Amino acid sequence: MIPTVIEKTQFGERVYDIYSRLLEDRVVFLGTAINDEVANSIIAQLLFLEKENSKKDIILYVNSPGGQVTSTLAMYDTMQYVQADISTVCLGMAASGGAIILMGGAKGKRFALEHSEIMIHQPLGGTEGQATDIAIHADHILQTKKILNQMIANHTGKTLEQVSTDTERDKFLSAEEALKYGIIDRILTKKP
Repeated sequence: MIPTVIEKTQFGERVYDIYSRLLEDRVVFLGTAINDEVANSIIAQLLFLEKENSKKDIILYVNSPGGQVTSTLAMYDTMQYVQADISTVCLGMAASGGAIILMGGAKGKRFALEHSEIMIHQPLGGTEGQATDIAIHADHILQTKKILNQMIANHTGKTLEQVSTDTERDKFLSAEEALKYGIIDRILTKKP
């Protein structure tokens, strides 16, 4: 169920779903696992807000366990593509692809609430079939791993070697640890 907001205006009452009301204030909320449908919705919102005003910041709240890599990369690329700065705020958890989205915010505008958790790791994948097809998929996963590790290195200032070591297994970080790692720029306890 999607909550609604009733707003009184001089012309009467308007009923909004909460996400539409937040969008009016240039706020986008990623609160689920990332798949094509979720990514397309977030991308459409970012492009809409970019078209409305490319000079005004967009706030993207992230509470996501991650999800499909291609969907995550589509969202990430859109975040880099739009001219408006995107401020990212982790509340709850930003894991896997959620962490990529969190760190993809504008430098200096990447935040986490005090008790948030961030998790980075290597991409997951599986396949079945003929040996040749399995080898093709394994190569693809290794290429994706290199891309994601380079993105993490670029956004955190860590070396590629350090990131590769850290993402070999699930690496859980508190907000404080994510700040030290360079994933976020500040911990928030109150809205600025």
